[in-house]
Amino acid sequence: SELLARSLFACGISTVLQTSLGSRLPLVQIPSFEYLVPAMVLSSHLSPVYTRITSLQNSLPGTAMASTCPAPHCAITGRRVASLREVSGAVLVSGLVQLVLGVSGMCGWAARHCGPMVLAPSLSIIGLSAYKEAAFFCSTNWGIALLLMLLAVTFSQHLGSCRLPFCAWPQAQGGSTEPSVPTLRTFSVLLPFAGVCIVCAILSHLHIPWESLDLAVAQLSWANSTFHAPWLRIPYAGEWGWPLLTPRALAVGIAMAIGCSMNSVGCYVLCGRLLQAPRLAPHACNRGLCTEGLGSLLAGLLGTPGGTAASIANTCATGLTQAGSRPSVQVSALACVVLGMSPRLAGLLTRIPLAVHGGVLCVTYAVAVGTGISYFQYADIDSGRNIFIVGFAMFMALLVPRWLGAAPAHLATGWVPLDLLFLSLLMVPVFLTGFLSFFLENTVSG
Repeated sequence: SELLARSLFACGISTVLQTSLGSRLPLVQIPSFEYLVPAMVLSSHLSPVYTRITSLQNSLPGTAMASTCPAPHCAITGRRVASLREVSGAVLVSGLVQLVLGVSGMCGWAARHCGPMVLAPSLSIIGLSAYKEAAFFCSTNWGIALLLMLLAVTFSQHLGSCRLPFCAWPQAQGGSTEPSVPTLRTFSVLLPFAGVCIVCAILSHLHIPWESLDLAVAQLSWANSTFHAPWLRIPYAGEWGWPLLTPRALAVGIAMAIGCSMNSVGCYVLCGRLLQAPRLAPHACNRGLCTEGLGSLLAGLLGTPGGTAASIANTCATGLTQAGSRPSVQVSALACVVLGMSPRLAGLLTRIPLAVHGGVLCVTYAVAVGTGISYFQYADIDSGRNIFIVGFAMFMALLVPRWLGAAPAHLATGWVPLDLLFLSLLMVPVFLTGFLSFFLENTVSG
């Protein structure tokens, strides 16, 4: 819970910077999947307990956080504390690299040269890359997950134009009363989420078994207990030791920065597309990446194992609700800061059922897949060149991480930091899709 609180604190600060000084899009900042994979790659090299990349790739995101909790009540070894400090050093390096990419203008230059043949497969893979985690979460109770998905689809699609009369308020001119927004669509994510959580709470109160958890997840729930967490603790840099800067951390940090930068550029495009806004200018992309770098610097100094990046799930939820506004995102950022200063309150978030998380992922990431497919209308998809670029980039993005997860020993250059750099990059589908499609689009004639 204390690691979660520190991460929420850094994300809240980064969200405020992003909405006020950065891209100025209504984007919530979170520790993204592109931070998780390199962090697990580095941890697998440092600790003999995690020697298989396959088990790391298939494990619950957050297990590594719970197992390396350096709070006084956690029974951990000095090696795990050093591992967390080295991962925090990689996060710190990633923030510095993102600042360099933003200040130098490389982010804006790359965004300007990304056409439909780059955006279509990249956004589609961003959505498809979360299917394994979504299926894992939903498997704890498919009934709960399907109920949430049914309600979200009904509210956002079938009843998207429904306006409730008691939600009307007077207009500025004429004094007439008129509903201003489709109410059910606006709350098409919040209402199903709250309703399903209430159902789960009622089932638990009645002692009706409804959630199937394996041993690893049960141990994670026990590790995330909030009984011993303090009500108030303001995080500060160096409380758990300063980040370790080693050649391994440097290599993994560079991989984190590259993967998260590509994810963030895709998120900027996705947000503008869903809100039907003009495409973000290159200088705005550079500012956005700079603010994300500052957020990652703060996260690394606070000792968290993940930096900050634009949230794909929240962006897709904005597309479902069509309620994207900077003030609402800034209110959520303030809530994150408050939770970050109270580990016990932050620990309550770990009580949200995994099936609810799975249902939300299924609904939101499907929007990213559909948005990516919609970009094909701006390209000649009947062209053999374009068909090959899209098919090859997407297929390799799904194949290579699977191959490396099954046999990571095949990648051995003789220098460990270089191995970690390549492995951290090649295990991220977004990097593979973006790199291959960008390279082929700008080098293959046609």
